[in-house]
Amino acid sequence: MKVVVALPTRSATIRLARRLAALLAPGDLVLLEGPLGAGKTYLARALLRALGVGRDTRVTSPTFALVHAYAARLDVRHADLYRVASGHEVDELGLLAARDAGAALLVEWGARFARELGGDALTATLSLEPRAVALGASGDRSSLVLAGLSS
Repeated sequence: MKVVVALPTRSATIRLARRLAALLAPGDLVLLEGPLGAGKTYLARALLRALGVGRDTRVTSPTFALVHAYAARLDVRHADLYRVASGHEVDELGLLAARDAGAALLVEWGARFARELGGDALTATLSLEPRAVALGASGDRSSLVLAGLSS
């Protein structure tokens, strides 16, 4: 099942992030895909804010650090795998271990490494024209999250 949500404004993105935050549980994997400038980091920031990361904490793209950790309603790892070349490099980042320990993962450019991240992912593919997100699920848990978003 695919669900497409129009995101014509920043407010629409924030509303989606709040709905998603209410559904996320420890160990969930959200893959953020789309071209540069489509809003992956903006959606991640809105989601982290909705999970309880305060405005006093800067939420930026982990492009160069590769992974940022946040404590909120859930333990969250926000990763950017744009510059990562292999599954071995993903393994070295410890994301699967963090997920196994209960962290939720928000991973920009992560779809090609879904297996290394443990599978069962909600994939959010953002587009520029029109501004929208296509949501898909690859397993039982992510299908429950997707069903909650589509209701």
